[in-house]
Amino acid sequence: MKLHFKEYGSGKPMVILHGLFGSGDNWATQARVVAEHGYHVFVLDMRNHGRSPHSDVFRYEDMAADLREFIDDHQLAKPILIGHSMGGKTVMFFAQLFPDIASRIVVVDMATRPYPPPHAAVTTALSNIDLSQVATRKQVEAQLRDELHDEGTVQLLLKSLYWNEREKLAWRFNVPAITAQLHEVGKENPLQKSECCPMLFIRGELSDYIRDEDWPDVLKRFPQAQLQTVVGAGHRVHAENPSGFLEVLLPFLKATA
Repeated sequence: MKLHFKEYGSGKPMVILHGLFGSGDNWATQARVVAEHGYHVFVLDMRNHGRSPHSDVFRYEDMAADLREFIDDHQLAKPILIGHSMGGKTVMFFAQLFPDIASRIVVVDMATRPYPPPHAAVTTALSNIDLSQVATRKQVEAQLRDELHDEGTVQLLLKSLYWNEREKLAWRFNVPAITAQLHEVGKENPLQKSECCPMLFIRGELSDYIRDEDWPDVLKRFPQAQLQTVVGAGHRVHAENPSGFLEVLLPFLKATA
């Protein structure tokens, strides 16, 4: 699958993967900043998201294979991989399936354990909106806000709402496929040890996605992993405390260069 991407800077190759219902654009600000430190940064739209192709298949094994195809197509030698949430789980699967490819991996606020199907309220809210019956973005925004009561999630979703060629509002993500396979997003990583490269796990202080009790299980699979916590940030660590995120990310990159 040929994924849509944007690129910034030049130097050591780096690939960034977003979370569920997001797109590469969610990482544009951080990508530009990181690129200034000597990195050629690619931000991808994962399958069923953004401007990348839609597919009825939506598993981590396939998303990891998409990433491998992208790396091969662009001839990226020993790239750095960064993934947030769903993207973080994808780069963990990648490390287990393709242990000799990356030079280092950063997982943002995601552990190896299984999670309950995430964002069930979001898929319900999206399914309740009949885009053929709305005329403005404001109508969609109001309905999302009434159902979700989470401004951050509302704004994230609205970034993927666009006017299609028929001058109708549409979602860039594949709502039916994601809804049908939502259980796949919470899947546990295989119990398979991988020593592919140095790995940094970054969690938000206010998030419960990586709990203290999760860490021994992470180390069973990735014994070279280390953990850092960004204060004052929830699950969207890079967006909620961007300076704190970069303060833990950049030293790790430089220390392992």
